[in-house]
Amino acid sequence: MKKDLVVKDNALINASYNLDLAEQRLILLAILEARESNIPSDRDLTIHAESYINHFNVHRNTAYKVLKDACKNLFERRFSYQKLTAKGNLENVMSRWVQRVSYVENEALVRIRFSDDVVPLITNLEKHFTSYELEQVSSLTSAYAIRLYELLIAWRSTGKVSMLETKELRSRLGVLDTEHQRMESFKRRVLEPAIQQINDHTDIKAEYEQHKRGRSIIGFSFSFKQKSKPKTINHERDPSTVDMFCNLSDSQINTYSSVLSKVHSISDLAGNKDYQAFAIWIANILRDPSSVREETAKRIFKALRTETDFKG
Repeated sequence: MKKDLVVKDNALINASYNLDLAEQRLILLAILEARESNIPSDRDLTIHAESYINHFNVHRNTAYKVLKDACKNLFERRFSYQKLTAKGNLENVMSRWVQRVSYVENEALVRIRFSDDVVPLITNLEKHFTSYELEQVSSLTSAYAIRLYELLIAWRSTGKVSMLETKELRSRLGVLDTEHQRMESFKRRVLEPAIQQINDHTDIKAEYEQHKRGRSIIGFSFSFKQKSKPKTINHERDPSTVDMFCNLSDSQINTYSSVLSKVHSISDLAGNKDYQAFAIWIANILRDPSSVREETAKRIFKALRTETDFKG
């Protein structure tokens, strides 16, 4: 399977901004399109609803609605970041994400033109950048989780992020000054759900440590490690044996179930389920093939081998 790499300059990774989930996902798809098509900054990027559906495993009607809604606010969204001037001084920059954005309802597509400040931060990067596979955040349903994942993997080489003061962390995660002002609310509604989603759905397992001055929490540091890859499967076994996919990692299960939910050869198994519900049903079978009739499990396993890069 082709790997869709999101690549951002670290200045953008560490930028402060507030985007909701659909807006973040739209920006990620536009970054993929910009890098793959090499479209210059004065041209529009086209994002089809089908791409949103396939990458984020949502129902078609949901994709149409969230893309249309995302376009309403994206033009007003701003971000702030830092860069060095020619004299080596720190420059604080405030900029917009896009120069223009439009939604074509009858064609179910979005057209985006990034701002001049954004373009060099996502294309032609040579150093100080972070990349990751889009599939790692495709199952994250918290905008905070996506931002925290990006902040963490920028330090993939060390697996540690030094203490960030609470105000700075809130800013980088996109938490507004009026939101979750009490520390208890910030931890319960922002930080802990984000960590949980990252641990459940991505390729890393993370934890945080809070730092205090007296009784007050002044900041947080993070540590994380790469999840173990699934055990090597014995290829001498009968290829029709359904338990050959029982050692898949959570990340693989999420990816493969999303792909299989749209495969025609097993679509009759979906019943009245939408894509997301069907994918969850398939994921449960990939975790425990014995939960369904052997004939059903074999059909899913056959589709898994046919439609993906699975080599079991």
